[in-house]
Amino acid sequence: MSTMTEIRTIPFGRPIIGEEERNAVMRILQGHILTHGPECHQFEEEFSEFMGLPAHSVSMSSGMAALHMSYFHLGISPGDEVIVPAQTHNATVHAVEIMGAKPVFVDCVLDTGNIDPEKIDAAITERTKAIGLVHFLGIPANMDSIMEIAGRHNLKVVEDCALAVGARVEGRHVGLIGDMGIYSFYPVKHITTAEGGMFVSKHESTAKSVASKRAFGVDRTFNERKIPGLYDVVELGLNYRMSELQAAIGRVQITRLPDILTSRKQNFQYLKTQLQNIDGISHILDSNNPDIESSHYCLSILLADSIANERDNIVLELKEAGVGTSIYYPHPVPRLSYYRAKYGYREGDYPNATRISDHSIALPVGPHLERDDLDYILECVSDVIKRVKS
Repeated sequence: MSTMTEIRTIPFGRPIIGEEERNAVMRILQGHILTHGPECHQFEEEFSEFMGLPAHSVSMSSGMAALHMSYFHLGISPGDEVIVPAQTHNATVHAVEIMGAKPVFVDCVLDTGNIDPEKIDAAITERTKAIGLVHFLGIPANMDSIMEIAGRHNLKVVEDCALAVGARVEGRHVGLIGDMGIYSFYPVKHITTAEGGMFVSKHESTAKSVASKRAFGVDRTFNERKIPGLYDVVELGLNYRMSELQAAIGRVQITRLPDILTSRKQNFQYLKTQLQNIDGISHILDSNNPDIESSHYCLSILLADSIANERDNIVLELKEAGVGTSIYYPHPVPRLSYYRAKYGYREGDYPNATRISDHSIALPVGPHLERDDLDYILECVSDVIKRVKS
């Protein structure tokens, strides 16, 4: 397949786990506190420090849990509507649907994959309570426009930052621009806790309220009880706590984050520079806004219309050559079977989201890649596209 003599195995993503993480887990296992302990609190403090003031962080069992908790905290209920992007992971929308509210889909901007602010106003009704946006692939959305719209309509803003650890707008970390933000620490994300997430807010009162709600709504934590086992429940809550084991991994991972972000950026820029010269690639999703800093989760190419129908075959050829890829995301959410059956879907409703779903290939840029891996990816992509075009 490639002119290179040796077929490589290059995964799309890989958690960077070393001896420090293993030692951190063993430190917890050698103790007797697996939850309700200090590790989660320390991880929250260190995550807030990384983000910068005025961050208030609450550790969660997953990014999805943090999303659900966001709308649970806001009191979103049946009859309400929430603006969501058509191009995103289904978790973004599931969190709204679980509350019994109606997700109202808005198309994205083709260059970045982010929700199109110019289409938000037309989707707002008297039932709209919030805007749930996503920083697509770690590229910050147009927050100035979105916050202006939200302020004009008195709407809350939930930032889905699942792929955006390290992304900033004018120096301000995403998640701290709207009313609240969420992060995912799934294994192939920027940092991992094996499974887990984080809720953040610039409002301390919001973070304190969410901290209670994610732990059954009790009035005092395990360590705050003067008499063991004695507490009251003052509000409805869930069990979305992170374990001490997960937090211990996260505390080590966050010390690696500056190097991880630097590596991802360098790998992204190297690939982007070379891929721009390949005929058959129409777009590379990125932003030209100098005021934003992407987290560079991956590099997503859009194939030219002339070869777009060969996308799946190209992916399979790259897989055969050992190049791991992905698709972000395989369908616009309203085209997924569950949402199509419930709300209906017409071809052409979300043209940009559809084009990204059907024409894109996501390439790896993680710190597990060396320069010769990047060169191999470039050669394989070039070879396959040339063959398809011929």
